[in-house]
Amino acid sequence: MQRLILIIFILFIQNFFVSEAWAIKIGLQDGVSSTIIAASDGAALINNENGKTYGQIASMKPYKLRVSDGNISIQTGDKYYDLQTKSLLVVPDSGFVSVKRKWYRGSFVVIVKGNELVIINDVDLESYIKGVVPSEMPSRWNDEALKAQAIAARSYALANRGKRGSRGYDLKDTPEDQAYGGASAETAKTNRVVEDTLGIVLTYNQHIIPAYYHASSGGETTNSGGVWGGADMPFLRSVPSFDSQMSKNGHGVGMSQNGANNLASKGYNAYQILTYFYNNISFGRLRPEWNF
Repeated sequence: MQRLILIIFILFIQNFFVSEAWAIKIGLQDGVSSTIIAASDGAALINNENGKTYGQIASMKPYKLRVSDGNISIQTGDKYYDLQTKSLLVVPDSGFVSVKRKWYRGSFVVIVKGNELVIINDVDLESYIKGVVPSEMPSRWNDEALKAQAIAARSYALANRGKRGSRGYDLKDTPEDQAYGGASAETAKTNRVVEDTLGIVLTYNQHIIPAYYHASSGGETTNSGGVWGGADMPFLRSVPSFDSQMSKNGHGVGMSQNGANNLASKGYNAYQILTYFYNNISFGRLRPEWNF
């Protein structure tokens, strides 16, 4: 019977139109005096205020950016050149862009805030999730737990898009939002898991939910109101977390990652894991009208 229900569910979600054009902006550095960028195959530097292209940066060569007189300057040789802009695009010809000794898909937006730099990764949603899953959950874990992680992370990201809008991006790249290691964190296994769950999100009353998760609960998850105050979110109810062998690690709300892996080891699939940890939720694939 459970197999039949799963087949019907899979047929249902495949009827939705999947949009791969969703994008998200991730803050990689915020409030730094300077940074070093690079591109694996070269990249165009574009003034984001007027669209002017300055030229190309060479492949596999580091370039230092800093703030000078309120604008972004780039170091070439032993000199800095004022780019006469407070917003710079770094768009790769192909391949990846780099900052913080990591490689990223998509492009960079570099902006001046105060007298400091903010470096933002403008990337499509699915590439972002490929950098989140192995950063949030060990890639050696059970495939079904990793699939549950991908769906939860995708839902969390979309429900919180715009959260850091005052800083020019949607989410941080740290566990304060979601850990994100870019292309440098990707593995073949976790990329396949993300592709297997392409566009699938968790919804409650036809809204994508912020699917909170944490490392372990120590035996039982926590109602959201018990952590953040206010009324409990109806889709986040306390349940046994299947991780009683571990001490609590994290806020305890939503899916226990260790509990998810333990359930997967017992034969639960990703959808059963998610419906266990999130109360009265539904599944759907992204549709154009959800692209808010």
